[in-house]
Amino acid sequence: MQVFSSADARKRGILVTVLLLAVFVLLYLSLRRYAPFIFHPDELQTWIDQFGVLAPAAFMFVQISQVVVAPVPGQVVALVAGYLFGSVAGTVYSITGVLIGSVIAFLLADRYGRTFVEDILHEDVVARFDEFVDRVGFPGLVAFVLIPGLPDDAICFLAGLTKWKLRTFMVAITVGRLPAYVLTVYAGGELASGEFTEGAVIIGTVIVASAVGYYKREAIRDLVGSLRERTSS
Repeated sequence: MQVFSSADARKRGILVTVLLLAVFVLLYLSLRRYAPFIFHPDELQTWIDQFGVLAPAAFMFVQISQVVVAPVPGQVVALVAGYLFGSVAGTVYSITGVLIGSVIAFLLADRYGRTFVEDILHEDVVARFDEFVDRVGFPGLVAFVLIPGLPDDAICFLAGLTKWKLRTFMVAITVGRLPAYVLTVYAGGELASGEFTEGAVIIGTVIVASAVGYYKREAIRDLVGSLRERTSS
């Protein structure tokens, strides 16, 4: 399968990937210089502990906000969770925040309807993915959300316009989102432990997968839809 639709799209994809990696490296070097305690697990844990129960609560609020408002990709927040709280607690906080945010998005759309969703989401996203959740069903939604770089937060709003039950939607979102979040949180935990190479490899893999998912989102949408039609026929 051709990854990019044209030479220009390929150049843009490579440029975005390089820029993201550069930002990550720059952030790492800046923290090394100006906040070195972050790279010492014992000192970092002491710093986190001073916030008490407010630290995970504040983090989950950020994760909830990124679903509803979407200022930053969820994987970036998950990476921070792994770095601050470790793999296990970081995964729990990340998934909890994402699920609460997804519930809020679903219920807002269900309560206020299509006009509200069209005001919240970009018209291009609505045009491309409207009725997608109804069309692909449970397995298709899981497969779609599983791939990073796709508009999964927008799907939460659009799902609220369907006849899906909230609990069924949440199961699909949990199963689909969990692998990428576990992987990203783990990478953050590796960075906090000083395993920079392993963490960087995982992050680089997620970035590349996200870039491919973003630029091939329509092809993936059509593929998931066609698989649903084949299995139902």
